[in-house]
Amino acid sequence: MSKRKELLDSVHPDKIQTFLNFIKLHKDRAEPFDLTELVHELPRTQRVELWRRAAAVLRRALEASPPERWVTRLEDASGGEVEGEESLELKRTMSVLDGVTLLCTACVDVVEDGDTCSDLLDCAHMLDSIESALPLSEMPLQRAIHWLFECWWRRGLPGKAELGWTAFVVCLENTVILKKPISELTRLCGLREVLLTVDFTSERGQSVTDPLLQCFLSASLIKREEGKRFLAFLFGWDVMFIRMIHETIKNQLQFFSRAVAADIAEVYFRAWRKASSPFLEELEMSCIQDLMQHTLLLPRTSPVHPKVRQVLTYFHQQKYRQGMDEMLHRLYKPILWKALKAVNPEVRANATLLFTEAFPVHDPALGSERVDELVQKQLDMLFALLEDARPMVRSTAVLGACSVLGRCWELLPSTIITDLLKKLLLQLANDTSSPDCRCSVFMCICVILDNRLSHPLLEKLLPALKSSLHDTSEKFWKVCSMEHLLERLERDSPAVSKRIVNLLFNSFLPVSQSEEIWCERCVTMVQMNPGAARKFYRYACLYTAPTNIVKLMLMIRKCLNSCIQKGVKITDDSVSSNKENSSVLEEVLSVKDTAVMASLLEIVVILWNSVQKSLELHQDALSYITAKFASVLPEYLRVFQEERCTAPLIRLASLLPAAAVPALRSKVMAQLRKLDSGCPVPLYSQPLECVCAWGQLGGVLELVVEWLTEANPTLSERRESESRRVKFDDPAQARPGLGLDYVALLLQRPRTRDCLLALPLDQLTPLLQALSTWKEVLYSSLSEGGVSAALTETTALTAFILHTRLSIHLQHRYPEGRDFLGSLEHSMDWVEKRVLPFLVAPGEYVSEQQTTLARHIVESCMTVCRDAVRVAVGDADFNDHVLQLGSYVLLSEKGYACIPLLLSLLAEVAQDSISHNAEVQEEQLSVTLRIITNMFQKVLEVMAHRLRKDKEEGEELCGSSEDALHDFLLVTQLASEEAEVMTGIFSSLCAAVLIDVSRVLQKLSHPEEVMTPESVSDLPPLSATIIGAILKSPAVTRCFWSELSLSVNSEAIESLTGLTAVAHILAIGRKADSIQQNLKGIAMSVHTQILRHSTTLGELTDMQRVLYESAIRTLNEVLLQ
Repeated sequence: MSKRKELLDSVHPDKIQTFLNFIKLHKDRAEPFDLTELVHELPRTQRVELWRRAAAVLRRALEASPPERWVTRLEDASGGEVEGEESLELKRTMSVLDGVTLLCTACVDVVEDGDTCSDLLDCAHMLDSIESALPLSEMPLQRAIHWLFECWWRRGLPGKAELGWTAFVVCLENTVILKKPISELTRLCGLREVLLTVDFTSERGQSVTDPLLQCFLSASLIKREEGKRFLAFLFGWDVMFIRMIHETIKNQLQFFSRAVAADIAEVYFRAWRKASSPFLEELEMSCIQDLMQHTLLLPRTSPVHPKVRQVLTYFHQQKYRQGMDEMLHRLYKPILWKALKAVNPEVRANATLLFTEAFPVHDPALGSERVDELVQKQLDMLFALLEDARPMVRSTAVLGACSVLGRCWELLPSTIITDLLKKLLLQLANDTSSPDCRCSVFMCICVILDNRLSHPLLEKLLPALKSSLHDTSEKFWKVCSMEHLLERLERDSPAVSKRIVNLLFNSFLPVSQSEEIWCERCVTMVQMNPGAARKFYRYACLYTAPTNIVKLMLMIRKCLNSCIQKGVKITDDSVSSNKENSSVLEEVLSVKDTAVMASLLEIVVILWNSVQKSLELHQDALSYITAKFASVLPEYLRVFQEERCTAPLIRLASLLPAAAVPALRSKVMAQLRKLDSGCPVPLYSQPLECVCAWGQLGGVLELVVEWLTEANPTLSERRESESRRVKFDDPAQARPGLGLDYVALLLQRPRTRDCLLALPLDQLTPLLQALSTWKEVLYSSLSEGGVSAALTETTALTAFILHTRLSIHLQHRYPEGRDFLGSLEHSMDWVEKRVLPFLVAPGEYVSEQQTTLARHIVESCMTVCRDAVRVAVGDADFNDHVLQLGSYVLLSEKGYACIPLLLSLLAEVAQDSISHNAEVQEEQLSVTLRIITNMFQKVLEVMAHRLRKDKEEGEELCGSSEDALHDFLLVTQLASEEAEVMTGIFSSLCAAVLIDVSRVLQKLSHPEEVMTPESVSDLPPLSATIIGAILKSPAVTRCFWSELSLSVNSEAIESLTGLTAVAHILAIGRKADSIQQNLKGIAMSVHTQILRHSTTLGELTDMQRVLYESAIRTLNEVLLQ
């Protein structure tokens, strides 16, 4: 007997257990049986018979166990008095309901025109009548019933209104109640059309009014794309409901954050864009114009005012949208011009903000002469507002005028621009009646400066403002108070910081006054902003002679000595033999003021560094200042023992010769030996810099080599110590992790790195060998055949990374051979053979910990290889080796996790190959670029495959790859100009995007799901990543449009779905301000080809017809822009 016959026979009131066994097989993922596939294979007669039998089974089950008994039994069960048989009967009933629900859901998709589905509808109605009576323990069954109703609605089967309403109400309730209603919101958005089947004034309509309005109060719902789409749809339910929505939003608006208010504005805009009469008129008059009125009349102190303005600002920013200018002109006409002439100055100021933000307010449908006349009147109004009697209005008009100039510079006549700037810079900047107006000019001028076209003219006019620096108004100096200047000095770029230092120099280092004043001003700045003080004295040498810098250093030393003498009685002759004159600072400073003491010590170091080259040219001065600070350094170390003070003191010691601080030198080496693993970086960074400055780095390397050798668990015999190597009484003292931290810091900082690489090769080779021996420890941890302690694993991985990095630096230091490059290639081979076999999905033979470690090793090796190629350390053979490693990684099971790094690696190899084009044979270059192209195509395939296998992980991979993809495409765009083979990359991108978008369009089953994408995020994940990376660069965008144009013009895209996909891509390009001419050319070609489908409109399905209309509408928008 066939499976179909067995299933049909099992659906019988007397064969319930057989039927339930089929359901159990279907739910068991290990079983090949699929109920849905089996139902699809049934002929029409058997389908109808199956539905009749299912209705009978369901009816018998409900008769045997009616819903009114479920609650009673549930209550009895809680009391412990239910008989076992009755409990089993209830469970059996629930199993039957679950099985029938699953069967009906599978049958919904196979209903065809002409099928008699009355029995299937009876099943649905019976389930609808009992779903609310189900016990709480049967929530999965309840969700299954709701899903059945949702599928019923989507198929548009008879009775869909009743069943769809049940599903809609449940989704709505869950969306309002649940804290994270993401899945419910998506379903609710798909069921939104159900609402149109219900009259607003009916009992059903009134029952959902409150939950629908609550949706407008949920920030988590408002900020999601599906939520915005659903809320905008609600404006089209009923005209009276629009007013209720608007009142709800207004009452809550003051409590919304700025981000949520922006989303609310978008909801209003979407509703307006999709509305038609009579909803459009109601939305414009009751909502948008009402917001305009509130913005004009509300006081600025009202918490609602900024939020209402934010909503209108969103509309003003959409002026490029079709119909927006006409709407703003029509709604503002009866209210805005009256408000601009109102008696109340605050109303005039509010109106000025709206007027200038929406400028020009006009109807494009009017003739050009009429439009020019309106714009001229509005410019005259702007000049009148700049001359208003009230300072509030004038200040607001200044902001508005700057905004108009910044946005419309290229559209305004030159005479208007000149007159406005003269009004602002020559009159209002010197408005004697209002400091606010003067401040507004300086605060808003940056709005004009954002438009590069303004720079030539402003360059001539801005010098007229120089006298404003002497403005004595307290309000004016709020623009650039001393605190703000110091804050900017601390944070700004070097170029800006140097200008601020020049501005403040005479205030904090007045060379015409005594050194005591300099020191007092220095302490003042330290107390106001220590970060700004450090930056000020870093650049002070640019504006005064080195002699003054040295004087300030000695004066700070004198101040510190005085504080020490005041706080503790010092008997050391080096400090107290000559009692130096006290200063005013002694009254306000103390050695207990750690922050100020530390900052003064830091400034001494900064000043010394700034004039170090000058001091080296004047040995007498250098000897003098060295002797001065060497004499007090021991005492400073004794008094200032806080960590923040110790760091600058150690740095100061590094500026002194080793002979000047013999005791400190021994103390520093002892400190490096005694530190514990994992200690903070500052504890050893400064001592290491001192050791480098004193030329004692060799001893540190010997210490590190000894630690690495002693702690290596794979070495059977300890290496015998050389005569100069550090000895340990206890081998447990070895701290390899700390030694690796030392090496990492030495390689990280340019100054210490230069000292390290300047050592003889015979001192560096033992370190390289010691690092290399930890590779076996790393493999032992990876294979779980040896030491697996987490600490040893981390140490081995760090040693591997430092070995590869040190090899690069040594290759750069000794470029005449390939020894160190060969060492790096050997590490790459080791990764290929020993590590990649573990880069697989965790399973029986490989644990998740092994996979994670393997990924870290591979990523570390690829990062080092990328850096080596970036700094041109390798040659063509090395690049080939790198590409080979990348291809093996890509082919491994979990290699997709390394795709962002692999893209970065491909970009560097391509860039290096093109840069050395003259040195490389053309054939070799072509082969290399072809390999890169093939690898990139494989990358796209792997990303697409990952999205199909695991959507969440695939989306995460796409998001992390966008920046690396952008960098790769930048290089590809440059390379395609020299090597034609690279153009294949853009062909692959076009194909990937079109296939991705087309696949999504093909899966759509309902016309309402067809939506023209508003932004890149609306595209499928892979397409969103590709298009997002492309649109970041105009040059890359131009190449992509060129390739897309070739594909379209070749008529290789024939299907309606493919042409619609092209239209959706063009819609994103149009919104991203891409090259319009290219877009219009592609749109014209697609428009011509898609019109061929108009001859077969009668043969198209409903879905295809919707795609056709969507594509035509999108193409028209592109062509008319």
